[in-house]
Amino acid sequence: MLDAKKNKGTPLPYLGNSNVRWGQFDLNDLAEMRFEPHEEERYSLKPGDLVVCEGGEPGRCAIWTGPAGMKVQKALHRIRPKDTLDNYYLFYWFQLSAKAGLLEPHFTGTTIKHLTGKAIAALEVPLPPIEVQRAMVDVLKQLDDRITLLRETNATLEAIAQALFKSWFVDFDPVHAKMQGRAPEGMDEATAALFPESFEESELEPVPKGWKLVPFGQLLRHTIGGDWGSDVADEMNDTRVAIIRGTDIPDLQTNANSRVPVRYTSQKKLSGRKLEDGDLLLEVSGGSKDQPTGRSLYLSDALLSQFDCPVEPASFCRLLRPVDKEVGMLLAQHLSYIYAQGKTWEYQNQSTGIANFQTTHFLETELVACPPDDVLKAFSETVQPLIARAHLTQIQELASLRDTLLPRLISGQLSLAEAATETI
Repeated sequence: MLDAKKNKGTPLPYLGNSNVRWGQFDLNDLAEMRFEPHEEERYSLKPGDLVVCEGGEPGRCAIWTGPAGMKVQKALHRIRPKDTLDNYYLFYWFQLSAKAGLLEPHFTGTTIKHLTGKAIAALEVPLPPIEVQRAMVDVLKQLDDRITLLRETNATLEAIAQALFKSWFVDFDPVHAKMQGRAPEGMDEATAALFPESFEESELEPVPKGWKLVPFGQLLRHTIGGDWGSDVADEMNDTRVAIIRGTDIPDLQTNANSRVPVRYTSQKKLSGRKLEDGDLLLEVSGGSKDQPTGRSLYLSDALLSQFDCPVEPASFCRLLRPVDKEVGMLLAQHLSYIYAQGKTWEYQNQSTGIANFQTTHFLETELVACPPDDVLKAFSETVQPLIARAHLTQIQELASLRDTLLPRLISGQLSLAEAATETI
């Protein structure tokens, strides 16, 4: 950690509410702020600290395992229990309590809920002997470690898909290679034969011969804004639905423990908004000064199957339905690429204090490099297995087992020996 006296006034990265997911941290797009010397220790983390959100989704938390010195904003609570309480045990207790609604009576505020430091100090946590706490943690953490490994594998596969997209559709590497008399790298002869050996001019930039730049919206057969419905069923909204918000996208992308709200809508609204395999969900409102709108999510049958009801986008999101599955593969990677590059800032305005995505402008002006059908088919067949989240079912099964064991262990209904046999 840098010397605080020497860094007075120097902006340092810090964790905000949006960087804390259930059980993990999203270290992308960290904001920076200045910390005075007397604030260094108060807002610095050590490995093993439990970080709990005060707002947003009060009680959401994760254990910091990174290096000492990372800062947190004032809206996050840093917890270091006494020797009689294990931090991982406390993390699992928070996870259980959030699911069971046990934290809600401790929230303050009406429209925006908060879990203050004073409220956290007043929480009553069941406290078995420290040895028993650690034994429980061992059982539950084994499952979480297996889930983490599967998520990391998925992230690697998706990174490979993104790299392939950039090579084929941004840098046009196979075309450049053939122009130079070289065989395209990492490509079989049949696939290489699908690419031309030259470029031709287009309205924006040179593209491979026979390709064209097409406005994003022309590659969709259906698009519609989201819905929010009502908290409870009524005469108008009588259909139970899960509604994906922009804030749910990071969790669903990593198959994390998500908190997608379940609400009620009408059959008429659902008919045009029900998400299907191959659909894209685009965040069109929200963001912050450090995070643009434009996050996206590719919907697969595997992802949709984790819900026991129809799924639709929230009112701050939009459904994009490609003309076919192969085009959908291309558009999903295109959205991920331009967001990572920061290009979605160009389609954002902020006239009311809330950042809004200029959807119509985006659909009309964002150009997608479209190849002939044979190249598109080859790309889809290569990428589909990588982004289909092949391990999603395993992650769901392990998460379900963990969530089943968790309340039984903490309540004492299940012995450690019995739990150990169930995790084998």
